[in-house]
Amino acid sequence: MRFALTALLWLCATVALAIAVPTVWMQAHVVDVNGYTTMARKAAGNKALQAAVAAELATKATVLINQHSHHVDSAQVHAVAAGYTAGPDFPAQFADANRLAHDWMFTGAHAQSEGDQWVVDLAGMLKDTAFEQLLATYNVQVPETVRVPVTVSTPKVLQPGQLRPLATWGPRASIGVVVLAALCALLTLAAARSRGRALASLGISALLVGAAGWAAIELARYPINDTLNNTTGGIRGIADVMVGQAESSLHNWLDLTLAGGGALVVLGVLAAGLGSLRKS
Repeated sequence: MRFALTALLWLCATVALAIAVPTVWMQAHVVDVNGYTTMARKAAGNKALQAAVAAELATKATVLINQHSHHVDSAQVHAVAAGYTAGPDFPAQFADANRLAHDWMFTGAHAQSEGDQWVVDLAGMLKDTAFEQLLATYNVQVPETVRVPVTVSTPKVLQPGQLRPLATWGPRASIGVVVLAALCALLTLAAARSRGRALASLGISALLVGAAGWAAIELARYPINDTLNNTTGGIRGIADVMVGQAESSLHNWLDLTLAGGGALVVLGVLAAGLGSLRKS
């Protein structure tokens, strides 16, 4: 009976941990606006993302200049845009643009939809001093908004404020699953005849969760790619890098889970061994 109870509590602890790791990661890096913008700032250092943003900015700057009946060398505009994205001001401004996109998804604020398309505003970047001299040469002033479509069509999941429930309940859910996992782990230790073996079994739980998480990320890549196929132009390159940054961050969490599991297994084996020596 005691063994069955311990096994049941161990299973509950394993399931709770499997839910807790991705839930807490998502709250910290996706749902939380500060965590999301921090991730965007890190992604801004990626050369592929810089090139994709530079291409979008160069296209919009060229259009603005042409609208004033001027002709400009596209290579010159692209060089200015590339210099900007490689400069020190770009990460913070890219993070600000992502903050607006986050608000659009999670609160409905800054909604900027045109027809059935989801758009982002690049005006803040084009107003940077990097473009100032170039645009001033052609007497061009950047409008209040310079919108670029993100998707060919806006799926229901990307309607303004569609993810508001996650922002509301995410923090509570994260705390709840962490408390549940910790409680189940403590009860497992309390119910087990051998604390060392119970500790090792909890380490195995963490190892299983970490390994399953890595496998789940690989399987999730296919539907994610299908979703990214709805994005337009250079936005696809930007989205690819952002998804890659998120995957790297989640991989780090799973690596820590694996490391923690390995440490618990070692401690459990040592504790079980010492217990056997004392009994003998």
